[in-house]
Amino acid sequence: MMWIEHLQNIRTVAVSGHVRPDGDCVGACIGLWHYIKDNFPHIEADIWLEPSDEKFQILEGYDQIRRTDDKERNYDLFIALDCATYERLGGACAYFDRAEKTICIDHHVSNAGYADINEIDGDASSTCELLCRSMEPEKISVRAASALYTGIAHDTGVFQYNAVSPDTMRVAAMLMEKGIEHTRLLDETFYKKTYRQNQILGKALLESMRIMDGRGIVSVVRRKELVFFGVEPMDLEGIVSQLKMTEGVEVAIFLYETDNLEYKVSLRSRELVDVSEVASYFGGGGHVRAAGVTMKGTFHDIVNNLTLHIEHQLTEQEEK
Repeated sequence: MMWIEHLQNIRTVAVSGHVRPDGDCVGACIGLWHYIKDNFPHIEADIWLEPSDEKFQILEGYDQIRRTDDKERNYDLFIALDCATYERLGGACAYFDRAEKTICIDHHVSNAGYADINEIDGDASSTCELLCRSMEPEKISVRAASALYTGIAHDTGVFQYNAVSPDTMRVAAMLMEKGIEHTRLLDETFYKKTYRQNQILGKALLESMRIMDGRGIVSVVRRKELVFFGVEPMDLEGIVSQLKMTEGVEVAIFLYETDNLEYKVSLRSRELVDVSEVASYFGGGGHVRAAGVTMKGTFHDIVNNLTLHIEHQLTEQEEK
C-alpha cells in the first residue's frame, strides 16, 4: 500500500524531516504539505522543521513551517521525509512517538526503516522524486511543483550527480510543465551566495590539503572561524562538493567543529569509493557518493580514521 492511500481516513497529519534541513528536505515537506492541502481539504496538516536557510523563503508555504515545542500534540499520521534515522527527526520525535500511525519516505540507502510503513528507495535521486512517483501529476499545483523541483535540483547538484536517472529528468520535466519559475528557483536557492558564504568558501578552499597521494582532499572550519566570519553551519553547504571538483581527487572530506573535540563530517566521492559505507562504520550514513557523520576526536585523528577506510576501498578497487 502506497503512503498516499493512508491519507483517506485521517483528520490530522504531521510532516517533518531531518535536523539541519537541506533543499530536498525542505522541498519535500513543503511540496507534500501543499499536495495534502490541495487534495485532502479535510486534513489538518502541520510541517515541523528546524530553521533552514532563509533562501528557501522563496517557496510558498515556507512561512507555515512550525518549530517544535514542549506541548503535547497528537496526530493521526506522522510522515517523516528524507530522514535516515529516527534520531535525526530531532524535536519532532515526540510527535512521531504519539502518532497513531507513522510513515517514512526516504532515499538514503542507510535507512533501515523505523516507521510503521517505510517507502525507501536508495536509487531515487531525492526524496522529492520519490514523492512525485506516487502523486497524480494533474493534482500537483504550481506551488507544490516549485517546492518539489527545488528539492530534486538541490539533491542532484542541479542534475549532475550519479543518482540522476532518466526517470529523474522525466519527473523534473513534468514539474516544469506546471509553469514553475525554474530558473529563478535555482538562482535564488542554489547558485546565489552571500558575501559571508563566499568568504568562508574561499577560506576552506585556500586552506584545503591534498591527502592520500592526491586522491583525497580535506578542509576544516573551526568554531572560532564560524564566529569570526559570522556564519552558521547552513552557510557551509556546497563546500565539500566544490572540494570534490579538484582535479585528480576521488574523495573530498569537509569537517566543521560543532563542540570541543566534535566535528560534523561531510564526505563526497567521484566514482570508486562508497562513502556511505565509511560513514555508516562510524555511526553516520547517506548515499554511495554523498554521506555524513558526526565524529569525536582531534581533527587529525578523525581524518586518519576516515582515510584508513577510504584507502582500503581504493586498494580493493585497484585489485579488481
